[in-house]
Amino acid sequence: MIRSLLAAAAVSLASTLPAFAEPLKFAVTDIEGLEALQQEFGAFEAKLEEMTGQEIELFPVSSRTAAVEALNQEQVDLVLTGPAEYVVIKELTDAQIVTAWQRPNYFAQIVTLSDGPIKSVQDLKDKVVTFGSVGSTSQHLGPAQVLADFGLVYNKDYQPQIISRNTAIEALIRGDVAAVGMNESHLGRIREAFPDVSFTVVARGRDLPNDILVARSGIDADAVAAVKSAFVDHAEELMSAILTGEDNQKFKGGFFLTNVQDSDYDYVRSMYGTIGVDTKSFVGN
Repeated sequence: MIRSLLAAAAVSLASTLPAFAEPLKFAVTDIEGLEALQQEFGAFEAKLEEMTGQEIELFPVSSRTAAVEALNQEQVDLVLTGPAEYVVIKELTDAQIVTAWQRPNYFAQIVTLSDGPIKSVQDLKDKVVTFGSVGSTSQHLGPAQVLADFGLVYNKDYQPQIISRNTAIEALIRGDVAAVGMNESHLGRIREAFPDVSFTVVARGRDLPNDILVARSGIDADAVAAVKSAFVDHAEELMSAILTGEDNQKFKGGFFLTNVQDSDYDYVRSMYGTIGVDTKSFVGN
């Protein structure tokens, strides 16, 4: 009886939702391959279809550059991306914001050894500071901006190096580098991996702008409205579906925002200026 009622409710919901001729193709810039994309977002795909009455098709992209090309060639309709990637995608495609996906405790910080010689940001002058994945909001651009906010000029007052996080931590412990830029979740994992080492945060940045879902320029306005409404009216159900993915645990405890402006990402644009590049191409390309 209960199953019958639920099935009837689902049919009733679908009948009241708009129907669109073509499936909406959904991509994520930091997941490569269809199998990985299905593992992380398969449940979300099904839930979003249910809540919008629109067929959703997962569309893998090999890189953020490939996502730009797919948007411009109208091969993909919706792209989930990080804040550093968004400002370039906006520049190159004029994509429109659909909704922001908040990541709790998402901020950049500068980490040193508690018993080491670095006691303040100013102690980092003329020292080596490492950053993680090149162009990453929380591992490269964000930490560089933290130091800039404290008055240290990139590649002038200190020596920036791009080194993978685990290698950088080992170098920090050996005394080969003075500090490592990372986000809060990274530090948590490092403390678990090195329980006998004490780490100190000497500088913390403001909360970073959220990850963001964008739609390609020229997409059907009603389709975008239906997707946006789903995030407003069924936020809890969609978040629950998203959290079935292992990598998506970064969104746990977060929420969706639909009242988001492009200017909210000007702080990220300032990060590009801090490291001396513009937003017309991805850092590292």
